Amino acid sequence: MQNRKSILSSAAATTALLFVAFFCGVHAQGASAETVWPMPDWQTSTPEAEGMDSAALAKIIAFGRTKSFDSFLIVRHGRIVLDAYYAPYSADVPHVINSATKAVVSGLIAMVHKDGLLDGFDHPVLDFLAARDVANIDERKKAMTVQNLLDMTSGLDWDEGFQGGKEQSLVELGRSADWIKFILDRSMAHAPGEVFYYDSGNSHLLSAIILKLTGTRAEDFANARLFGPLGIAPPFWRRDAQGISIGGWGLSLLPHDMAKIGYLYLHHGEWIGKQLLPTDWVDAVDHATVSMNALFDPGLRYSNQFWVLPDRHAYMAVGYHCQVIMILPDLDVVATMTARDFCPFRRLADEIAAAVKSASSLPPNPEAAKLLADEVADVSTEKATDVGPTPDLATAISGKTYRFPDNPINIKALALFLTESQPRYEVEIDTHQPGNALVKLGGPIGLDGLYRKSKPTAFGLRAVKGAWQDGETFAIDVQYVGLGEQAKFVLSFGGDKVTLRGKARDGHEVVAEGAAGP
Repeated sequence: MQNRKSILSSAAATTALLFVAFFCGVHAQGASAETVWPMPDWQTSTPEAEGMDSAALAKIIAFGRTKSFDSFLIVRHGRIVLDAYYAPYSADVPHVINSATKAVVSGLIAMVHKDGLLDGFDHPVLDFLAARDVANIDERKKAMTVQNLLDMTSGLDWDEGFQGGKEQSLVELGRSADWIKFILDRSMAHAPGEVFYYDSGNSHLLSAIILKLTGTRAEDFANARLFGPLGIAPPFWRRDAQGISIGGWGLSLLPHDMAKIGYLYLHHGEWIGKQLLPTDWVDAVDHATVSMNALFDPGLRYSNQFWVLPDRHAYMAVGYHCQVIMILPDLDVVATMTARDFCPFRRLADEIAAAVKSASSLPPNPEAAKLLADEVADVSTEKATDVGPTPDLATAISGKTYRFPDNPINIKALALFLTESQPRYEVEIDTHQPGNALVKLGGPIGLDGLYRKSKPTAFGLRAVKGAWQDGETFAIDVQYVGLGEQAKFVLSFGGDKVTLRGKARDGHEVVAEGAAGP
């Protein structure tokens, strides 16, 4: 990508870009009446060929840099017109989609209903889990239906920090030995259908229902009935301790594959002549009526695990930290985003819509095309950050193991090897998982302002760099590549003690005091 950037910076590259666009297989004739299917992969085009403004898209890419984006992709008229990746993330790394997983699970429920295995969305949930000894049963819990799960109106008592604050129920769920039991045993806070409350437990119950009715995990059912037909290779999907595909999150996809799911919905559930999803299912998503009661956006609606902006005629699969599949039916647009922080998706929907200038092609715009190409190349190239001089303390702490008592960021031990020819770190984390709590991780750390990537593990790919802020203070920056997370820590050393400062997942400042030990 660095070579590409230098090439595109020249005037000759603009000519080459236009040559490729018009003569080498990239579509440049505007919108076609014939549906273009991304099989085996997407065709590409220029924004102007599909009626979009390259200069406006360049501004969106620049905005993504300020919002910790990992990727941004736009499909119009069935062709990719924008495909950007922000270093150190790259196109070949599957990305967690977090709660956008819910939209995949809901689509599988629609397929189970289409197959006749689920007789109706109004079927009571407890019927499918009758073999379980469920606590806190009352008439309200008995009345809870599949549709209540789909619309987040189950009434179960749950605290996921939807309006801000701690994700208390998720923390407790993660530490429980049996997730389905934990969810079903919750008391009822409301009658089903009475009020919306965002609850990932609802989605996990949907996954359990898929397993009950089909005899296969949601991931296996998806591979056969959804991912396979869409040309998506079997992806990674996390499971709970009982082997159930996690319904509320846990799925990882490439951005190109995220866009295929959006494209399926854009075409009302049809894929190359086959109706994978019922048309009325997609229509229900597109015409959401359940208010999300969101303080941060009162206009949001919800339907079948999708977030909906009715006034923008946009609906989205949304995951924590801006993992988004956005469908804009009126504009024939699908957009996907992955990121490491929250993003204003209403603003993004508006900016994407503003970039659409015509239903057909626009005249070529070499200057705008170059601006966009340069912006895409720029974000794909990592930039070195400032590093301070290395103090004598670096030698003194190198190789020491610092141990920490219980703390909100769950670090138990840390060792830095800063004076070796290949600087590295070792860290021990308490995952609080039954039977497999302590995990040891390690990898290289960049001291020149650039990230160094670890080898892929079950806990993902980490890119880490560090820098001295003064003679006693060392800052560490960790990107969990493809996991939609970034963490920054500051270590203050004094004698055999160290103070670690950072932020917990909910954004609160945390402090952990450690000491050198064996």
